Amino acid sequence: MTDNPRSIDEVPHSVTIAFIAESAGVSIPTVSKVLNGRSGVSDETRARVEELINQYGYRRPSGNRSSTVELVFREMADTWAVEVIRGVERVARKNRIGLFVSQFDSSIDDTIGRRPIGVLFVSQISESERDRLKAKDVPFVVIDPIDELPDDIPFVGTTNWRGGHSATRHLLDLGHRRVAMINGPDHPFCQARMAGYFSALAEAGLTPDPELLIRTELTRDHGYTAALQLLSRADRPTAIFASDDMQAFGVYRAAGELGLSVPRDLSVVGFDDLVVSDWVDPPLTTVHQPLFEMAGAATELALTLGRGEPVSQIGLEIATTLTVRASTAPPKG
Repeated sequence: MTDNPRSIDEVPHSVTIAFIAESAGVSIPTVSKVLNGRSGVSDETRARVEELINQYGYRRPSGNRSSTVELVFREMADTWAVEVIRGVERVARKNRIGLFVSQFDSSIDDTIGRRPIGVLFVSQISESERDRLKAKDVPFVVIDPIDELPDDIPFVGTTNWRGGHSATRHLLDLGHRRVAMINGPDHPFCQARMAGYFSALAEAGLTPDPELLIRTELTRDHGYTAALQLLSRADRPTAIFASDDMQAFGVYRAAGELGLSVPRDLSVVGFDDLVVSDWVDPPLTTVHQPLFEMAGAATELALTLGRGEPVSQIGLEIATTLTVRASTAPPKG
């Protein structure tokens, strides 16, 4: 038995994972690791937690969960969200469960109150939200995280460094030597795409020109403004790699206003491969981020965790590929 067992009055009617963590003197993630048979817990701690689980009769509260999975967006501003919804919906339909889509502007308690089988957060989840979900034993997975996550947080992402490298390498192989990049905010995935850009330049023996790198928001308007700044230079770039398709569409607009033709005067590469990338004129060469596959894999992972089954890995990255269309060509002359 533990050194300081709780009295009957101190034991709640419904024992939670938070109660087990407090009784053992460990964190909620540690108890979660023990429950799911994950590594990273000492034998002594594991034995203490397991003893308390048996002593207080803790059981996963799965019986009263609804037959739905919840998909939570911070914002749903473009067609990026459509691919995510499609990927989740396919797996939900295959497993004969419902899908509840929400834009997260309310308390996490609302989500917990719906008792979903699992919750899928798109891009972000706060520490307090993670703790609340763990305390109520609600499984969750982050899709395409924009922030660094603790090692025990389940996520499905993509190979951003590889994507930035392949986009830049494609332009260099065409013969471009003044390759600019319009990057996004200071998020890990933007940093990884930029690192891939720098690496490809270095492999080609080129020194990055700080004047050819602009960091801005991942929107069409911000891409347009950044492109005007780059293309108004006397020694303007012959190619631009935008770290987001929406930024790339802004580059198209700026080039058109300045009388430049894509790809005759300027090659453009984007990132994401949104459905509309194949509809613009000319169709956009872009890094395919497998959003549909990422969303499906995240849903499968959440359902596995919801069933209390062990998983081989809680962090997964699905590879990007370069989709070459008509917006890139060798530089003039």
